[in-house]
Amino acid sequence: MDILKKVEEISGELDELRKFIYENPELGFEEYKSSKAHMDLLKKHGFKIECPYMDCPTSFKAVYDSKKEGRTISYLSEYDALPGIGHGCGHNVLGATATGAGIVLSNLIDEIGGRVIVFGTAAEEVGGTKIEIANSNELADVDVAIEMHPASYNSLTPNSLALATRRFEFFGKTSHAADAPEKGINALDAQIVLFSAINALRQETKDGVRIHGIIKDGGKAANIIPDYTDSRFYARSPEKKDLLEILEKLENCAKGAALATGCQVKISEYEKGNDNTVRNLHFNEVLREKMEKYFDEEIKDVELNKGSTDAGNFSHEIPTLHGYFKIADEGVSGHTVELRDATLTDYAFSQMKKTIAAIVEVGIEILENDEVYEKIRKEFEESIKSGKIIPHNKLNKE
Repeated sequence: MDILKKVEEISGELDELRKFIYENPELGFEEYKSSKAHMDLLKKHGFKIECPYMDCPTSFKAVYDSKKEGRTISYLSEYDALPGIGHGCGHNVLGATATGAGIVLSNLIDEIGGRVIVFGTAAEEVGGTKIEIANSNELADVDVAIEMHPASYNSLTPNSLALATRRFEFFGKTSHAADAPEKGINALDAQIVLFSAINALRQETKDGVRIHGIIKDGGKAANIIPDYTDSRFYARSPEKKDLLEILEKLENCAKGAALATGCQVKISEYEKGNDNTVRNLHFNEVLREKMEKYFDEEIKDVELNKGSTDAGNFSHEIPTLHGYFKIADEGVSGHTVELRDATLTDYAFSQMKKTIAAIVEVGIEILENDEVYEKIRKEFEESIKSGKIIPHNKLNKE
C-alpha cells in the first residue's frame, strides 16, 4: 500500500490549511478561524465533530468510526500562535500534520477496523485543553496518542520537563517614600526577598530543575511605597514527583518573604501545569522504523527536551508519541521568526507529507499488530508501577 500516494491525494487541501492558519495567527483560546478550518476539512472527509469540546469553543473532537471492532488511534492537533511573531512554534504545520494523518488513516480504517480521533487542542502555549482532556475520562477508550512537532531536526519522542506555575501577590500599605516611609509596608521589598530566596534555593535543586519568573507589577511610582506587587513563576523538573517538592519550597519562600516584610501573601496558579513527557521506548521504535522509511536525514534519539508540553499530560494516561520532524536549518530554535518563516517553504511541506505518511503507518501498526501494541502497553503500565508515570494532574492549585 502506497501511503505517501494517499497523502498526495489530499495534499492540496493540507497546503491550503497550513497557509490559511499561518496567515490568520490566533492566540490561545482565541483560535476561532483556525479551529473552524480544521473542523471543516475533517467534516468534509466524514468525521463527526464535537465542538465546543471540554467547555472550550476553540477545541474539538473529530471521530471517524469504522463500526468494526479495533483499537482507537488519536492524533493531537495544535493551532495557536505566539504573541508578536505568529506561528513561531510551527503550529500551522503541526496541526495540518495531525489532521492530515487522521484523514488518511480514516480512508483505510473501514477495512482494518477501529477508530481514529483528531483532538483539536486549543492553547498549547498557555495551559491548553490537552490538560483538561487528560484529567477527564475522555481517554478511557483511546489506545494511543500521536503528535509530531516541526523543528530543525528529526527526533523520536524525548522526555520533557514537568511544569507548574505560581503567582505570588503581596499586600502591604502605601506611604510617602521620603516623608513617612516608617508608616508603609513595602510589598516590593517582599518580592525582592522572594527572588533572593529563590536564587538561594536553586543551588539545592536537582540537575535539570528550572525556576524562572518575572515581576508583573512592582508598584506605580518611586515615591510611593507599593502596597501591592505581583510576580509570576514557572517551575520545571524532569520528574513530576520532584516538582511537587519544589512547589512546596517555592511557597515557603513566599511565606517567609511575607513574614520578613510584614506583608500578606496570596499564592495561586495562573496557568495550568504540564506533566513531564514519559517516552515509551517500544513506541519510539515503531516511530523510528516508519520515519526511516521516508526520511534520508538522521533520526535522532534525544533523551531530554528541556521545554515543556501539554502532550506530557497525555503520556501519563495513555502511550504517547511526541516526536519532531525537520523543516528548518539546523540550529533554528522554536519561538522564532526563522521557524515561522520555514513553515511556508516547499521543503517544510515535503517534510510534512513524509511525516503524515510515517505516523499513518504507526497507526496501522497499532491497529493490526497485537504483539507490538501489547509491548507498548506493558511498558506503559510498568512506568506507572515504577512511579515514572503519575496518572491525573496533581500540580494544579485551586
